[in-house]
Amino acid sequence: MTPDPALVHPSAEIEPGVTIGAGTAVWAYVHVRGPDTRIGVDCIVGERTYVAYGVAIGDRVKLNAGVYVCTGVTLGTGVLVGAGVVFTNDRYPRATTPDLAALRPSEPDERTLPTVVEDGATIGAGSVVGCDLTIGRFAMVGMGAVVTRSVAPFHLAVGQPARTVAIVSRAGEPLMRFSGARPPDREGLVCPASGLRYAVRGGVVEELDPPA
Repeated sequence: MTPDPALVHPSAEIEPGVTIGAGTAVWAYVHVRGPDTRIGVDCIVGERTYVAYGVAIGDRVKLNAGVYVCTGVTLGTGVLVGAGVVFTNDRYPRATTPDLAALRPSEPDERTLPTVVEDGATIGAGSVVGCDLTIGRFAMVGMGAVVTRSVAPFHLAVGQPARTVAIVSRAGEPLMRFSGARPPDREGLVCPASGLRYAVRGGVVEELDPPA
């Protein structure tokens, strides 16, 4: 069977050099810049979302309405980005040169820093994500959070600035809440939605029976 082609709304602007995978839907007033931008298969790009050049988006990713994805961002497979999320790539941005005589160029330079969102992670609606950080596998960022540092895999981070407060499963179910910089060791954590088991050892979440 031939896979369904990408569906691109007539009002969307897709620049040359953009690759969009089969089965992906790009909705109204989306702007995807090229070159070297890749959107994988079976994705959803919500209306009025902006995707900059050089961005890499994996397969089965959901970008809800009004998301801003800047240069330097990589989204893994199965990532969910809630409505109104803003990514950033410059920690100390300025519009002009120090003497105010000229605008700084928009192209990436030594101040452009990357952000990686790993497979299965969720970023809640209205969050702002800093740069030079990683949001780990199946991590979850609560709505309205301001992410200024990396979030470990399977951790839930909330607040402004965001801090980790719980361990979550692949299904997004909270398994254990904690306070402090890292979770305590714990065995026998079971996801109520899937039955999959987890353990925390040395502050790291381990999957005891990950899906094949």
